[in-house]
Amino acid sequence: MSLKSVIGLQWARHRAEHLRRIASQALALQEQTFQQLMRKATHTEFGRYYGFQSIYKIQEFQARVPVRDYEGLRPWLDRIYKGEADVCWPGKPAYLAKTSGTTSGTKYIPITRVSMSKQVLGARDTLMAYMAATGKADFLDGKMMFLSGSPAIETNEYGLLTGRLSGISNHFVPGYLLANRVPSWEANIIEDWEEKVRTIVGEVKGQDLRLISGIPPWVQMLFEELKRQTGKNPLEVWPNLQLFIQGGVDFSPYKSIFEQYFEGKVDITELFPASEGFFAFQDQREDDGLLLMPNYGIFFEFIPLEYYGDPHAPRLTLKDVEVGRQYALVLSSNAGLWAYDIGDTVKFTSVNPWRIRVSGRVKHFISAFGEHVISEEVNRAMIAAAQATGAEVNEFTVAPLIRDIKGQSAHEWLVEFAKEPDDFQHFCETLDQELRKLNTYYNDLREGAILQKALVRKIQLHASREYMKSVGKLGGQNKFPRLSNDRRVADALTAYIQS
Repeated sequence: MSLKSVIGLQWARHRAEHLRRIASQALALQEQTFQQLMRKATHTEFGRYYGFQSIYKIQEFQARVPVRDYEGLRPWLDRIYKGEADVCWPGKPAYLAKTSGTTSGTKYIPITRVSMSKQVLGARDTLMAYMAATGKADFLDGKMMFLSGSPAIETNEYGLLTGRLSGISNHFVPGYLLANRVPSWEANIIEDWEEKVRTIVGEVKGQDLRLISGIPPWVQMLFEELKRQTGKNPLEVWPNLQLFIQGGVDFSPYKSIFEQYFEGKVDITELFPASEGFFAFQDQREDDGLLLMPNYGIFFEFIPLEYYGDPHAPRLTLKDVEVGRQYALVLSSNAGLWAYDIGDTVKFTSVNPWRIRVSGRVKHFISAFGEHVISEEVNRAMIAAAQATGAEVNEFTVAPLIRDIKGQSAHEWLVEFAKEPDDFQHFCETLDQELRKLNTYYNDLREGAILQKALVRKIQLHASREYMKSVGKLGGQNKFPRLSNDRRVADALTAYIQS
C-alpha cells in the first residue's frame, strides 16, 4: 500500500467516525439547517414575499410556503435565469445546472458556491465511507474514471454560467485526484455520446483503471464498446479495477449484469446526487440503504405518496417518517429552492440513523385503471421473472394498453433482453403474478377481468438507446423511463418489436 493510500485510509476512518456523530444528531441538525436557511434568505425577494423574518417554526413555513415543482417555482427561477440578484438566495448563483424535464422542457437549477461545495463534500464522503468500511484504498494509486456529461461551460444571454451538473462537477475535482482522473478534457467535451464512449475507451483501455463512476446504463455501454475494441471483458483489460460508484437509477435490474462483469471482484457503492443537491450515500457494506445527510444545507420534507398532489397533503419531517413507506421528496436548500418537489420518491430502510432507497419518480407510474403501479413494483416484478427463468434484461418500459369496448385492456411490457428467458411463457406468468402480489389494486383489476394478463413484447437489443438518442437524451445523467401513464415511449418503441 502506497503512502497516499495509507494516509487516505487514516483520513477516511477519522471522517467515518465524524459521519456517525452527524447521523446520530440528524434531527437537531435538520432544525439547525432550517433556521440557517430562513435567516440567510430573509432579505431576498422570496424571503420578503413570504415573511421569512417572522418564521421561526417549521409549521409556520409549511403554512406559508406551498410545495411546488419546477413549473410552480418557475416565475422565481426565470428571474434568476435573467440575472436578477437576491431573488431566492443572496446574490446570483455561481452556475445554472441544465437538466431535462419531462414536463418543463429544459430546466435551469441554480447552484451557489456553498451548494456546490456540498456536492463535492458528498462525493468525498462517499469515498471516505467506502474506505473506512472496507479498509481498501488501493484505487487512489490508479486511474479513476468519472463518466459524465461534457464539462464545457456556456454563458447564457444574461451572463450566467450554465452546464450539466456532472460537467460542472468536473471543475471541482480535488487537486490530489487530478493526476489520476480520466478521460482527457478533449474526450470529455465530446457531445455525441457514442463518439465520446468510443474515444474514452480508446484512451483508457491501456491504463491502470481502478475506479469507475457513472449511471449504470451508460457504464454498460462503455463496457460493450470495450468488448468491441479489445474483444475482452472489463477485468481482462483492467485487472486492478476495485470500485464502481453508481447512482441516479434503481440499480436492482442491472445488478445481475454487473455481477457478471465484475465476477465478485469489484465493489459497488451508491450515492444520490441531483442538480438540486447532494442527498445521501451508502455508508455501510452490509446495508444498501443510503445515509441521508442532515447538514449539507438542505432541509427535507416528505409527502406520503398516497397524498401526493393534494394541496393539503401532510408534510413530514425526519422525526415523522416510517420505514417502508413511500414518500415524495421535497426540499429547501442553500441554492434558493423552497419547498421544492424534485420528482423523486424514496422509502426509508431505517430511522435513527435515517437511510433511504430511491424508489422511483412521482411522474413515473401507471394508474390508467386506478392501480397506481410505481417504479419499485415493476422493478421487483422484473427481477423475480428474470431470476425465475435465467433471463438478463438490459432495459424495459411499461405502459397501459387500452383496448376498444369489445376488447380487454392490459399492461404492455416492452423488454430488451441481453439474454432471453429459458421459458418465455413462464417469464410472462411470473412477471404478472409478482406484480399482483406487490400491488393489491392491480390484483383486484386482474381478478375482476378489467385487466388481462401482462402483455410482454420483446424489443431489439439497444432499442432503448435508439429511443434515447431520438429524443436527444443519450448519455450523461439521462435515464430511460421504466414506466409511464401514457403510451408516448411505448408507441415510439413499436418499430423495434421483434416478431
